[in-house]
Order: sequence, then C-alpha cells, then structure tokens
Amino acid sequence: MPLFALICTDKPDHEPLRKATRDAHLAYLNGTGTTVFAGPFLDNGTMTGSLVVIDVADKATAESWAANDPYALAGLFASVRIEEWKKVIG
Repeated sequence: MPLFALICTDKPDHEPLRKATRDAHLAYLNGTGTTVFAGPFLDNGTMTGSLVVIDVADKATAESWAANDPYALAGLFASVRIEEWKKVIG
C-alpha cells in the first residue's frame, strides 16, 4: 500500500485545544493500525501542527482517515495537506 503524509497546521492560539484532545488523538493513531510515524511541529517548544505518515490503500482513504482524527473533529487544524509519499532513506 502507498504511504501518505498529512501535513497539518493548527489554528493560531489553539494549543489548549490540542492538549485537551491529545489523548484521543494518540489513541486514534495507535488504534487504527495505519500510522507509520507521527509527531508535532514545534515553534520554540509550542506545538503548532502535525506530521503524520499513514499506510493506506489510496488518497480517498487517507482523506477519510484524516477527517476522523480527533484533532480534525475538534476543529484544531487551519489546514490539512495530504500527499502521497515514498520512503527513500531511513
């Protein structure tokens, strides 16, 4: 299956919402069985977004997966970009 990178940017000043929904987000990432790796973007230690790489069948599945992330459902993200991604090194 192809890999997809989700590049998510938080709405400004939404770190409290991120922290409040983080446990549900992590449970989703760990529970779906599709997460290859994930982590937050930081600005001087403040979480400002997410990079998540998932292993799913196609872009439509990646879009559905992203839409059901608890962060997305809570309205955390200003934008979400989904790109097919190929691992070359690492």
